[in-house]
Amino acid sequence: MSDGWGSPAPAPRRRGIDPRTTVWVIAGLALVVVLVRTHHLTRVEIVLFCALIPSVILHEVSHGALALAFGDDTAKRAGRLTLNPIRHIDPFGTIILPALLVLSGVGAFGYAKPVPVNVARLRHPRNEGVMVSLVGPAVNILLALVFGLAYAHVVPFSIKAPVLETGDISLQPTWSLVIFLAGYINVILAVFNLIPLPPLDGSAVVERLLPRHLLPGYYRIRPFTLFLPLIVILLFPQALSDIFNPALNEWARVVGL
Repeated sequence: MSDGWGSPAPAPRRRGIDPRTTVWVIAGLALVVVLVRTHHLTRVEIVLFCALIPSVILHEVSHGALALAFGDDTAKRAGRLTLNPIRHIDPFGTIILPALLVLSGVGAFGYAKPVPVNVARLRHPRNEGVMVSLVGPAVNILLALVFGLAYAHVVPFSIKAPVLETGDISLQPTWSLVIFLAGYINVILAVFNLIPLPPLDGSAVVERLLPRHLLPGYYRIRPFTLFLPLIVILLFPQALSDIFNPALNEWARVVGL
């Protein structure tokens, strides 16, 4: 989610799809085909990527939808309150970063283009701004629970048994793998976005707790923190595992693993 914590700014007008976005989509699809044909993408990674796209879109749209309910129609006027994935593609976060991570063996991860939110247009900017930030992870938690419960009650034990015995989630049909990974990726998205580092959603809580006299300095340094989460992913993968594992273990109890 991006915002306008400083002075109010005019909301962007709704436009058609940028031709450059179309080019990036075509390039991304071509890259996926190459990765599949060269066996850089496994079935699990393909399903995970397919589950990631709607999850991050729902995450971003929820920011704009709640902001609209609180009085800011910036996202609506920008044409971003839509489930059309093309409108949410970020060339780096949706295409380049996942490709680089897969090729480097780190795994698939990415993000969508942040939905524009002008917090200054909210009726109660500081309090409602926190809720607008946290609704994205809340949506991911809800999706994780829905898919987790679906896996627990819909997938028969005969399919779960090989996974329980070996720990290899690929030893199940694609339909149950989709349910499992849709829940799994939403746990990751929720926990990751709650990390209190700007520009992640969890930083809104820290920002709300800051005294007002410290806010101008915080606003000045925040634009330079864009790549902090990427630095954490690349340099401290074990730290992320330590953050993710407790949540994933609790989710595993929900799905019966």
